[in-house]
This record gives sequence, structure tokens and C-alpha cells, in this order.
Amino acid sequence: MVKIRLRRVGAPKKPSYRLVVADSESPRNGAFIEIIGFYNPLTEPETFKVDEEAAIKWLKTGAQPTVTAARLLTKAGIMDKIKSA
Repeated sequence: MVKIRLRRVGAPKKPSYRLVVADSESPRNGAFIEIIGFYNPLTEPETFKVDEEAAIKWLKTGAQPTVTAARLLTKAGIMDKIKSA
């Protein structure tokens, strides 16, 4: 199964994350298929950017977002576009 999830990058104690599409069996920071965005919780306000077209493409092909990824995609308005389509 393919998942949309966060991949931790950054220095120790200063995390930032990439939103990636990966096989559900690969480790958190392991192999991934595509990077579709990034998230930085340390900035004020928190920074989040996503490639809308890529996210919609993967969601339509059956990729399952994790809880946190779904929250971020909802905040960006992408989950609403999928439900209305």
C-alpha cells in the first residue's frame, strides 16, 4: 500500500519534514517514491507547502495519508477538493 506521510529532515532538535509518497513498509526516513511538499513546525506561523496537483494525483490513485499528513492536507484545502470531485 502507498502512503502519504512525513519524512523527518533537519538537524537534531530542529526538525523539519518533507511530505512524501512512500510504500507503507519502508522506514520513516527510508525509500520514497516522490516528494510532494514540506512542513516546518518551528517557524511562526508554521510553514507548509504542497504540490497540489501531485497530492491530488496520488490521492486519486489510492494513496492513504497518515493522520498528520491528512491534517496538513485538510489545512491546505486538498482533502476538500478530493471529496467534492
